[in-house]
Amino acid sequence: MSGQPIIQAFFDEPTNTVSYLVADPATKKAAIIDPVFDYDHNSGTVDTRSVEVMLKAAAEAGYTIEWALETHAHADHLPGAPYIKAKTGAKIGIGEHIKDVQRIFRPIFNATDLDTEGRDFDRLFKDGERFTIGVLDVEVLHTPGHTPADISYKVEDAVFVGDTMFMPDFGTARADFSGGDAHKLFRSIKRLMALPPEARLFMCHDYKAPGRDSYAWETTGAEQRERNVHAREGVTEEEFVAMRHRRDATLAAPRLLLPSIQTNIRAGRFPPAQANGVRYLMIPVKMKGGAEAVV
Repeated sequence: MSGQPIIQAFFDEPTNTVSYLVADPATKKAAIIDPVFDYDHNSGTVDTRSVEVMLKAAAEAGYTIEWALETHAHADHLPGAPYIKAKTGAKIGIGEHIKDVQRIFRPIFNATDLDTEGRDFDRLFKDGERFTIGVLDVEVLHTPGHTPADISYKVEDAVFVGDTMFMPDFGTARADFSGGDAHKLFRSIKRLMALPPEARLFMCHDYKAPGRDSYAWETTGAEQRERNVHAREGVTEEEFVAMRHRRDATLAAPRLLLPSIQTNIRAGRFPPAQANGVRYLMIPVKMKGGAEAVV
């Protein structure tokens, strides 16, 4: 090992998202993983408060931000990565299968400006690819299932798992979004659980499982294998997939699904401004029952 990363977590309660500032103590080079833009859906306003808090913490510690890393195209928050890039020059990275997600959603949103080869991002990571944060070794693990593009970042002994699993008492991510696959999710989870038992796993979300009073987002491979309520050791793939299908059928769409996807597939960029200078996020409307008669 080159050393151990310094990890600082930032919890965004409105979206239950955990973002991370990950730094190399030797060189003070750093990355920010899954940063959140503050978006008020009712007023359609975007602010940078959460990102500014992370940038301030990095500046006070003397860190140089090299990377703004996304684990996947999120369905619950707008990404702060482009603001970090604008302020620091950091590169935006995501898994190469973001191209699959872009191809799914381009026609849904009629996103004619969208380049479906992922060129809005600075780096598209392949499974098994390695890069560095300072002198810290980072390995990319393709962990699809929640979406086709999900990846996890293994930084020395710390693994940022995105939306694959949650804390052991809450379970695992949904797999019913377009391109999601419960079979692939199960195999991704087992890949993460096969890491050394002492590997530290950092969640992208926490929702406080029933009976737990506080938020939590760090666990270990051993704890997940022993205690994960959906995928602990002994649960078969068939049992997991059946559970996931039953559970996902009861879940509502995330409140920020439509605006989040439109920006996430563009590396945080908003759709182009229209003739009046205003940028708009689209809401595709599905007409049901007799609703077609009023159009």
